[in-house]
Amino acid sequence: MNSLFEPMTFLRGPSLKSRLTLAPLTNLQSHEDGCLSDDEYKWLTMRAEGGFSLTMTAAAHVQAIGQGFPGQLGIFSDDHIKGLARLAEGINKHDSLSIVQLHHAGMRSPEDLIGQQPVAPSADSETGARALSTLEVEQLIEDFITAAQRAETAGFDGVEIHGAHGYILCQFLSSETNQRDDQYGGCLENRARPIFDIISGIRTRCRDDFNIGIRLSPERFGMRLAEATTVAQRLMSEAKIDYLDMSLWDVFKEPVEEEFQGRSLMSYFTELDRGEVRLGVAGKVRTPAEARHCMESGVDFILLGRAAILHHDFPNQTERDKNFQPARNPVTKDHLRKEGLGESFVNYMETWKGFVEEAA
Repeated sequence: MNSLFEPMTFLRGPSLKSRLTLAPLTNLQSHEDGCLSDDEYKWLTMRAEGGFSLTMTAAAHVQAIGQGFPGQLGIFSDDHIKGLARLAEGINKHDSLSIVQLHHAGMRSPEDLIGQQPVAPSADSETGARALSTLEVEQLIEDFITAAQRAETAGFDGVEIHGAHGYILCQFLSSETNQRDDQYGGCLENRARPIFDIISGIRTRCRDDFNIGIRLSPERFGMRLAEATTVAQRLMSEAKIDYLDMSLWDVFKEPVEEEFQGRSLMSYFTELDRGEVRLGVAGKVRTPAEARHCMESGVDFILLGRAAILHHDFPNQTERDKNFQPARNPVTKDHLRKEGLGESFVNYMETWKGFVEEAA
């Protein structure tokens, strides 16, 4: 139990009081213009109060055209700063690190939501996305950096760059979705260039103790494990980030690529030379025992998703009671409401198979 509640330092910024952190979770609770709502404020600050040592927002889009779902938090305009400042203060007062996740959905932006043709590294017939020009890629990079500056202005401790799950930075990384022939396409170094340029820009233009993390996923959406580990090692070696958040879908699974099977997917990242960069993992960690297993496997911290939805105070309960057993799905809508989910979020959770009890 001790390892879950040992403090953890970063290269930059405040330390974590424990290894249990809140994963970035889509919750559909923001206003239509991307401004923070009372429901979203309640959902997130309850997790900070419940003992999560780092509280991260859902994906916040850095361009209006990058919106991926209704009710998404925005950080593409200075109009968003007021609500974000309220949120940062609400998180920080509970001794929880405040982090905004920076996001752009790219070809996964629904045209009927954004009101125009979505954009991507290369044209995509399935989604109808058009290819970004070189100048537009440069503007995309700039808008990620500017969004980080807004988070800093609002009082957040840092940002996480969303480079996972088939969204735009992942679309650049994948050789399947990136068919460009400029400096942002072709070899892996070029395909990863937007990520590294964003990190360098944030590091240059935000304060020295501003925390920067990045989320990667090593499978699906055209990602290959060998390329994901290469990018991860470079991120750790350059040490311009403070942590790497690996979204593994299931921390206990083996890789899908046959040549890498026979050991856990997680082990390919715990074996990297991380220096002083911290490694976090997410993916079906639902109990204190499973969290401890991850720590014993060599990671530095855990990002909790479903477990955090079910219990706003998962860390506090785990620390207080060595026999704490979280609720099992399906749960009632009332359970979720008591745990601080607004109606939009409750209704969204009904779309997750087996998560919410079916009405009689």
